[in-house]
Amino acid sequence: MAELPFRNLKVEFAEGIAVVRLNRPQVRNAIDLATVDDLHWALDVLAHFEKTRVLILTGAGGAFASGADLRELRERRAADALRAINSTLFRQVEQFPAPTIAAVNGWALGGGCELALACDLRVAGESARLGQPEVSLGIIPAAGATFRLPRIVGLGRARDLILTGRVVDAAEALRIGLVNRVVPDERLLDEARALAATLAAKSPLALRVARMALAASAYGPEPGFLAESLGQGILFDSDDKKEGIDAFLAGRRPRFK
Repeated sequence: MAELPFRNLKVEFAEGIAVVRLNRPQVRNAIDLATVDDLHWALDVLAHFEKTRVLILTGAGGAFASGADLRELRERRAADALRAINSTLFRQVEQFPAPTIAAVNGWALGGGCELALACDLRVAGESARLGQPEVSLGIIPAAGATFRLPRIVGLGRARDLILTGRVVDAAEALRIGLVNRVVPDERLLDEARALAATLAAKSPLALRVARMALAASAYGPEPGFLAESLGQGILFDSDDKKEGIDAFLAGRRPRFK
């Protein structure tokens, strides 16, 4: 895959796993408009690159993302809010065709935490700190936290985190289900890559259908039931289903296309 000239990102690709690293360490990877543009571009390219099996998002310089760039945010007005700048980007992350993993190192605050929430799975280093402190700035989290956070940690805990604006450490984030696992900082990316390799070995079609069914379930049991049934119908006629079952019966690893 050719190297692309991003301003605020570094992108690595190997064995079907893309690692996208926010690269503004001097401001703890605060998300400005240039970063938003870079991420839109990177996600679009990787989504259409047929070899992409898993996407990992992380940050450079010991921070995941400290939130929106406050110098830009201070100048935004109602029209900017209605453009849903970060929210639209995080929706693109959520709808990425391959599984997504947030490798959370250091600060993941405000929009940074919301970026992690938009991913399928979250692996945190022991130094990770996550939170939605927007109310302390006279605003609310408006890039997905008010609906994604309750689905992940429950409404009561989401109210606690959003209304108090408090920041939780990695241990508490694991206890409340905000992250899926916590590892030593120095092993964070290795653990995220190992998890990505596990996902990359599964049926890409089955993973995509499962993620769509899970997303539909957020709207209630009936949409979830319908999505699950339709998805299984698609899979029952797929080459991946035949390969998966044939491989199991033959005692070998499946070779999914």
